[in-house]
Amino acid sequence: MENYSIQQLNNAQILPVKDTEGAILVIAGAGSGKTRVLTNRIAYLVMQKYVNPQDILAITFTNKASDEMKQRLERMIGSLNGMWVSTIHSMCVKILRSAIGALGYEKNFSIYSEDDKERVLKRIISDMELEPEKFLKLAKNCISMAKNDGLTPREFKEENFKLKNVGEITEIFVKYEKQLKESNALDFDDLLIKTLNLFMENDEVREYYSHRFKYVHVDEFQDTNTVQYKIIKILASGHRNIFVVGDDDQSIYGWRGAKISNILDFEYDFKGAKVYKLEQNYRSTKNILNVANLIIKNNTARKSKTLWTENDAGSQVELFTANEESDEAQNVAMKVKTAINRGAKASDFAVLMRINALSRSFEQEFLKYNIPYKVFGGFKFFDRKEIKDLTAYLRIISNPLDSEAILRVINVPRRGIGDKSIDAILRKCAEEEMSVYEAILDAESLPLNKGAIERIKEFKDLIYNLVLSSTNLSISQLLKEIITKTNFNSQYEENTEENHEKLMNINELVNSATEFEKANKDATVADYLSSITLSSDTDEMDESNYVSIATVHSVKGLEFNTVFVVGLDETIFPISRSVNSEEELEEERRLMYVAITRAKKQLYLTRARSRYLYGTRSITSESRFLKEINPLLKCTDNGYSRYSNYGYNNGYNNSPYKSYNGYNKDGNDYGYYPDEPSSNSYGKTKSFSTGYNFNIPKKTQNIGKFNVGTKVFHKKFGRGIVIAVKNEGKFIDVSFTSTGIKTLAVEIAPLEIEN
Repeated sequence: MENYSIQQLNNAQILPVKDTEGAILVIAGAGSGKTRVLTNRIAYLVMQKYVNPQDILAITFTNKASDEMKQRLERMIGSLNGMWVSTIHSMCVKILRSAIGALGYEKNFSIYSEDDKERVLKRIISDMELEPEKFLKLAKNCISMAKNDGLTPREFKEENFKLKNVGEITEIFVKYEKQLKESNALDFDDLLIKTLNLFMENDEVREYYSHRFKYVHVDEFQDTNTVQYKIIKILASGHRNIFVVGDDDQSIYGWRGAKISNILDFEYDFKGAKVYKLEQNYRSTKNILNVANLIIKNNTARKSKTLWTENDAGSQVELFTANEESDEAQNVAMKVKTAINRGAKASDFAVLMRINALSRSFEQEFLKYNIPYKVFGGFKFFDRKEIKDLTAYLRIISNPLDSEAILRVINVPRRGIGDKSIDAILRKCAEEEMSVYEAILDAESLPLNKGAIERIKEFKDLIYNLVLSSTNLSISQLLKEIITKTNFNSQYEENTEENHEKLMNINELVNSATEFEKANKDATVADYLSSITLSSDTDEMDESNYVSIATVHSVKGLEFNTVFVVGLDETIFPISRSVNSEEELEEERRLMYVAITRAKKQLYLTRARSRYLYGTRSITSESRFLKEINPLLKCTDNGYSRYSNYGYNNGYNNSPYKSYNGYNKDGNDYGYYPDEPSSNSYGKTKSFSTGYNFNIPKKTQNIGKFNVGTKVFHKKFGRGIVIAVKNEGKFIDVSFTSTGIKTLAVEIAPLEIEN
């Protein structure tokens, strides 16, 4: 056990630690040491005030936070001796195991996982003869939100009477609750609502637990929902010693039920509550905090505070504006790779984005330069279900004998080909030793009713027509044809965040194909499929040291030496649906604040002047958040794009920019050059500029090493040949045998010259 000493805290932290009686709210800014305050407060109660550990409750919101708090407390005070330190869900399980009989359940109740929940709902929806694809996710989300708000099915229907299909959803809700009760089972949300019901309906149980803990502590208080807060208030009602820690500026989970009003109204709910503010930040530089303070002060629903630090001023926050998303990703990759070459660790870096659909460009650029990475807040781009479904159609078109691909999408989107039909097809394949495609061609011989056979024949005709279309369509056009002919996007019509991201992912897949075909003029569908198979292959990466590519939601509480916040275009960050709601817009701004305050030493903000969105390349406008902090930013841009000239000016230049016999104005390189100088960051020069904001020496051992015709080997892409040299030898285009043409920065590309 460590010698416990309160002296390790600063003056602002000591005050709430020593204030042990009554209601206490600690507003803890990002990086201000809130966990240290919370654990020291508990240790102070035990070591200095001689409180019995059994009289103390500490509620966290993740298992990781709970484990860390237990470990810290054990080092400070020794054994916990019966102290409750747990997530609120674990606490509720403990309470329910002892007293749920009062609600008519057995104490050995099962806790259903999300998969269990989906299976029950699927069965109910099928029995009601509704479409699972249309109702499953909608019903699942609605039921969860209703329970988090403490609503019964009837109350849910009354509050959402304008919701489309609210009658069917309510009926599903009722049947689902009945099924759970009959199975003596609870789902994850029930652990909370049943505990609240228990307290509200049973005086004896409520009285016991309202006096069970003399000191109640709550971490991440801004993330509590309606039901959680009601439970907490009941637990604290006996002794009224409640200590909550949180940051209203980091309340970013409103979409899953968190209520920022809980922290903003705490003083109203607990009359006489004392409020302490922790504003000293131990994580970030002064320049980063200045940007954070400037952005968040635009919110009105917040407790006033200003973060400050004794850390150095540090580097100025940089804004990089690319012409296209591919250039945005390359800029990030080059900065990371250059820093790694100079001794930085990959784990020092994080690339943060509002929606995970943006990850694809960064994944592909990191593969080019052998930068290890992991994607958080979603699957790697080409591993996402909707992407695998669409590429399965491409696989079938390229190779109709790919039975696994056919089985994957034979009923995606739903077209009434159920398990019975699929079983009949597979039996025919086994008996007659044929592929699934061949069995489908002979659908009329299947032992199925006329309706089932007709649906299989319609699928066969769909595939046949897509194969025909593929003969005169580009890869991206073919993908659009698949999406249209299959009515693929109909699966994601409901206006939810998850569906919005899936549609963005689908859009990004088309963009991926567009980029590939521009760089590989005569590429086939098979070539494209090979390229994305390689893009998904990251088995050789060192998983102990990697760049984090993540959604902002998934990194709350974490910190990195260098952070790139990318995709800062209006309608992406802030997300489009938030702009008509002041409440949602303020949550988006809090999300931006969280992203900024993950950075310790260096913060880069990036955006693109145009993006491939909703089936077409569109001009974008910068995020309103950038306008709010612009006075503090160092701005750079690149002024050129690798893809807008549709290749390399070999007779098929469709660029809107002027080209001169395949060269730019100065005759230095391939690509295009805008009519006007694009960046004021590089002085009065006409020479081609990439705009990358780091210092690569003008002459290096690699520049000049590669010439047109040089044979090379790349660890990820295999063998290739240099087909163009750009920008005084700093960039080269390499045509790889298996993956087509890639543009690579010579200084950092992991290339070996072959004889």
